[in-house]
Amino acid sequence: MLVLQIDRPEDIKRIMRDIGVDPYGIKIMLPKAITHLARMNSVSNIAANIMKQEMLSLGGDVAVARDALTGRKKKTDCLLMGNLAQFNRLNEKLHKQPFGLDKVAGDLSRALTNYQRDDFTIDLGRYKLRLGKRAHIMGAVNATPDSFSGDGLYPSTVDRRPSTDIIDFAEQMVEDGANIIDVGGESSRPGAKAVPLKEELARTVPIIKALSKKIRVPISIDTCKPEVAKQALDNGAVIVNDITGLRNPQMAGVAAKYKAAVIIMHMQGNPRTMQKNPQYASLIDEIIEYLQRKIILAQDYGIDREKIIIDPGIGFGKTLGHNLEILRRLSEFRVLGRPILVGTSRKSFIGKILNLSAQESLFGTVSTCVLAVQNGAKIVRVHDVREVKQALKVLDAVSQVCIP
Repeated sequence: MLVLQIDRPEDIKRIMRDIGVDPYGIKIMLPKAITHLARMNSVSNIAANIMKQEMLSLGGDVAVARDALTGRKKKTDCLLMGNLAQFNRLNEKLHKQPFGLDKVAGDLSRALTNYQRDDFTIDLGRYKLRLGKRAHIMGAVNATPDSFSGDGLYPSTVDRRPSTDIIDFAEQMVEDGANIIDVGGESSRPGAKAVPLKEELARTVPIIKALSKKIRVPISIDTCKPEVAKQALDNGAVIVNDITGLRNPQMAGVAAKYKAAVIIMHMQGNPRTMQKNPQYASLIDEIIEYLQRKIILAQDYGIDREKIIIDPGIGFGKTLGHNLEILRRLSEFRVLGRPILVGTSRKSFIGKILNLSAQESLFGTVSTCVLAVQNGAKIVRVHDVREVKQALKVLDAVSQVCIP
């Protein structure tokens, strides 16, 4: 006798095939084997009670506040409990109900569909990012003298052309397994000073121009300045990595014009202020709501939804506890239906746990990358590509093992 804890539909299918279940039977039974907990916030008391009765009739349940059952409370949060088959039947019933339950059914259906999505293809012209079962690695190239990670490669020649050290460094990252190269010219470490536009352009654009002729992976520009993004895209970049989450609407316009992919990150405050006592009423809810608004904003400016990547912003306006909670609950961001990027590499929260400097926290970085990918990350942004690649290769091998 075995008690199995299995989350992946393909593993459930594999067990049924091993047993010898008829293919049609697998199709019918699979939704019954995929269970979910779905939380809804601030649902009207009437709607919550109707959902509870309907779900009970299907063999599931809905947890609501006690006062919602007695009628003393007008609104309540809800925790829906059931398998996918029960949720699908519930949606059919809710579409026929009044009190705004038709909209609730649509929201629930969309959330479950997004959550189950596991394969993304991002068309970048001459490149296609296929973000499926195997996670991608983004190698960070910091063209700054003050990188928090201690790996800043400042273009110090008189004519400001990129030194061979920077180009060699990026090429080595690709050889070590980087699927994307991310070039940045302004440090985002806590307390970092802003870099003038002219300086940031001089630090990044020549590197991107040179790399675009030498490497065969997509190049990303790490910037919050629309003009830097524009010139980077003119010279070979195909992704815009904006740590401010498109706060400057012009950035969305630039990305849309060039049909570039965008990485939208959550940050509370700015690099100068973000670590001064960051607080949240509900951490994950607030980040998801923020990212959802930014996804809609990006689409309103003409950015293809299929070219949007989300980043919960570990280390950006977050305490140690916040960062750990994001890693632990990372799979919840799948509800947005977009691939998740995580950047934990050499960040101070790892050093705090291990009592080590950023440069000494390699093993801590590797463990956070493995955890992130296990919990749903499709891209990890790192400084130590070779080591992370090895760890993810082992994780991938374990994930592909057939269950006996």
